[in-house]
Amino acid sequence: MAATLTAQQPPNEASSSSAGPSSIPGSSAEVFKKLHPSQYLSRFLTKGYRPDGRKIKGWRDVSINVGSISTAHGSSLIRMGDTTMVCGIKAEVSEPTAQAPNEGYVVPNIDLPALCSPNFKPGPPGDEAQTYSNWLNDLIVSSSTLSPSSLVISPGKAVWVIYIDVVCINYDGNAFDAAVLAVMAALKNVRLPKAKYNEETTQTICSRTETYPLQLGRIALSCSFGIFSSTHLLPDPTSYETPLLPTTISIALDEDNEACLIRQEGLGGIQGKSGERVLGEAWNLAEERITELREILEESSL
Repeated sequence: MAATLTAQQPPNEASSSSAGPSSIPGSSAEVFKKLHPSQYLSRFLTKGYRPDGRKIKGWRDVSINVGSISTAHGSSLIRMGDTTMVCGIKAEVSEPTAQAPNEGYVVPNIDLPALCSPNFKPGPPGDEAQTYSNWLNDLIVSSSTLSPSSLVISPGKAVWVIYIDVVCINYDGNAFDAAVLAVMAALKNVRLPKAKYNEETTQTICSRTETYPLQLGRIALSCSFGIFSSTHLLPDPTSYETPLLPTTISIALDEDNEACLIRQEGLGGIQGKSGERVLGEAWNLAEERITELREILEESSL
């Protein structure tokens, strides 16, 4: 199933081409954009817009499609603006550890390959991908989205290992928010085969016809922001804006708007505002956005 959230813009609002400095011709504007990115962004913000046509506090369009990977137990494809993420979830039967005989495993991973952007190089996962993978693991654990105890087939004998692989196929900033949304959509799409452990043969037999959904806990979604030039709080930054934002904030909330993860990179703030006030502003924006994302997530699961 697919669902879409489209940003609503008032009629007759300036587009990205007219929101910027009108005194700069098209070809010259591209040169200015590359040579002086900070000034280029600043000129848009003074007019109340972002380079992609959004208002300063605006978010990009979102679409979700689930179940498109037939070889996975659950899958999703997310588009957030031009950032596109694919999530596939595979389950395997394994033995539990002696230290945790009544717990299965969850192995999340986010990949930002060279294919998705010239910002990334071929080879082992870069720092950004590893950081996001760690954040995703922390989010799943702190929110109890997928409890290890729910993955037990036979205590001390057999458990499920859930591999969560998120791959970015087109990168235009804010990869973490898109990855979290892709993971939650894919988890809701998972159907595991009925499994039974045979004591005599010490083997686990999986049904080819009977399946069941995962037992999910809190579904947490993330919203990220960047602070530009100590003057503007920018939600959902693009790949062009991200290098210009020395301070970023990510807030993940559950269904009751309780925090599951809060991360701040950098120590900058906004002039004339306390850190508490800036965080409060980001929190309020995140609550509104996450409410919208939950609606589209539910539509995609129907």
